[in-house]
Amino acid sequence: MINESTALVVGIDYGTLSGRAVVVRVSDGVELGSAVHEYPHAVMDRVLSAHEDEELPPEWALQNPADYVEVLKVAVPAAIEAAGVDPADVVGIGTDFTACTMVPTTQDGTPLCELEQFAGRPHAYVKLWKHHAAQGQADRINELAHARGEEWIKRYGGFISSEWEFAKGLQLLEEDREVYDAMARWVEAADWIVWQLTGEYVRNACTAGYKGIYQDGQYPSREFLGQLNPDFTDFVAEKVEHTIGQLGHTAGRLSAQAADWTGLPEGIAVAVGNVDAHVTAPAANAVEPGQMVAIMGTSTCHVMNGERLAEVPGMCGVVKGGIIEDVWGYEAGQSGVGDIFAWFVNNAVPSEYTAEAQRRGLSVHELLTEKAAALPVGGHGLVALDWHSGNRSVLVDHELSGLVLGLTLATRPEEVYRALLEATAFGTRTIVEAFDGAGVPVRELVVAGGLLKNRFLMQMYSDITRLPLSTIMSEQGPALGSAIHAAVAAGAYPDVRTAARAMGRRTVAAYTPDEDAALAYDDLYAEYTALHDHFGRGGNDVMRRLKRLRRKALARNVTVQDVDADVAELLGGAR
Repeated sequence: MINESTALVVGIDYGTLSGRAVVVRVSDGVELGSAVHEYPHAVMDRVLSAHEDEELPPEWALQNPADYVEVLKVAVPAAIEAAGVDPADVVGIGTDFTACTMVPTTQDGTPLCELEQFAGRPHAYVKLWKHHAAQGQADRINELAHARGEEWIKRYGGFISSEWEFAKGLQLLEEDREVYDAMARWVEAADWIVWQLTGEYVRNACTAGYKGIYQDGQYPSREFLGQLNPDFTDFVAEKVEHTIGQLGHTAGRLSAQAADWTGLPEGIAVAVGNVDAHVTAPAANAVEPGQMVAIMGTSTCHVMNGERLAEVPGMCGVVKGGIIEDVWGYEAGQSGVGDIFAWFVNNAVPSEYTAEAQRRGLSVHELLTEKAAALPVGGHGLVALDWHSGNRSVLVDHELSGLVLGLTLATRPEEVYRALLEATAFGTRTIVEAFDGAGVPVRELVVAGGLLKNRFLMQMYSDITRLPLSTIMSEQGPALGSAIHAAVAAGAYPDVRTAARAMGRRTVAAYTPDEDAALAYDDLYAEYTALHDHFGRGGNDVMRRLKRLRRKALARNVTVQDVDADVAELLGGAR
């Protein structure tokens, strides 16, 4: 029996650059302590950290799974210490992960990159969600699905993404056959970390449905996979297919090894894995139809429940039980949001702005926001496309790229910054309108994530979308959401919806639309939509052509460098 007055749960949120653990009281969701551990290897997108001479091609993003285990060893004990509680009172643990983040493993779950023979092979490492180098494979999957009339493609808005499980798996097969053949399991990181905690491998219903094309109890057929590549025919049967666990259920019990890592009691409940965005909805107590939760950080993921099954153009997916069990869960998203703002600050801000920010004790982001907020709507004469990391929804095309139109010699940094902020809000409005138009109405926008601290940005989103904008009350939404799932897995609540009411909370309508600003933004949004359709739908493939030219140039450069190295070696030998 669980003593609700003393019972605690731990939630762990695995993000892009770090893992965060939070200790939560089961009775009311109060967060008692937390800790963060930065991944030592961070994101490997230029070189393989273990082999600095191994340069990575464009659009790659890898990680080292050993960093994930370190979070268990470092962040969890530190969170318990920060909370000042007795670890014996912890009754469950839940985890969430970025997705689609894939780990190639042996039969027992050992990552291939940990095997000596594959330590220098990029395809043996974790492919992070933002690994977009499988766009060619994604294009072929989409083309074949439509040519064959596959019903499942409709559940994904007509497109699957280069970020997802099958595209990345096909890339692995076609670019490193030896690693592919050595891989016994193609595992979502969300499930791999639960495997490390329990010794049990369970695929979670969320990633299987949204990222693994698992619909109505089945994956794409052998015939479909074989038409992509004859050697891909048995990909599902040999590498993917496994037991599916429902969200909020128990995946297993904390093993002795994991208890030693974390300092938590052996045998406590470990919840089925989940995705950082989807697990946040319960943390905001926003699981009812019409409540769209936007988790805004480096990227933005939009999730919501719907009363019925509908086909939303460009959605990332609709999955029965994808957010809470037995309900249709919808997902959409933007591949770059905070990443775009960070890119601008890191690469395009003059030194005098940095000096002013330092002098005033502000971050450069805060300084630019202050200056941008003083501008009238449309006063910069700019419009931007938020595609610096491709477009996840509604175009589902990672060959697209960013654009700023209207630049003059008088344009100031804060004006460009404001145009980039607006572009991300316009991207969200495009997604909201796609859902509304498909009969899945959005009545409330609920924001979680680090960007909700920017009050100017939040008001802008409310004005542009013309929606009341509510804000999650926790600064650690995904970790709290994972803790809520842990409480359900431990038996403290009968289901996630009930637990969300007790443990999750939000500030309702923290921001509401300003009609004058909304009208002014409508004019800018019309220009955004024209550019969006011209470059994304109108047959103008200049963005794709530029990316192809870049790849060719980089490939030639690598070849020249290799030749130069060979010549130098020969000359050295001649001496």
